[in-house]
Amino acid sequence: MTPESDDRVSASPPANPYARTRTQGGCTVVAAAGEIDLATAGFLTEHLDAATAVTRPEVLVDLRDVEFFDCSGLRVLCRAESRARERGGRLRVVADDPRLHRLLRAAGLWARFTPLPAIPRAP
Repeated sequence: MTPESDDRVSASPPANPYARTRTQGGCTVVAAAGEIDLATAGFLTEHLDAATAVTRPEVLVDLRDVEFFDCSGLRVLCRAESRARERGGRLRVVADDPRLHRLLRAAGLWARFTPLPAIPRAP
């Protein structure tokens, strides 16, 4: 399958302690957990690369189970969001932790990743 293909199916990497992927309501949900830092960001990258490899990806990154998130995680989110936009889709973030909200604001990324409080219900 090529990135330009119209198939919405992309092989997901195996779940790991830091990321897992599922489909819900027409979106690909990549749920992150634990500490996302320089040592673990690659595990999240694998899942986001697969999620954004399709045409018009609709990706939700669920960060509600993340205990720590640093600039390595922000870099991964920015890269994945750019990939999604390049392919005609979008990437949104689900986060309810005030610490993550402060990080997004401090990094100047609030407008790019205004977090949703929960995963939206399918219409």
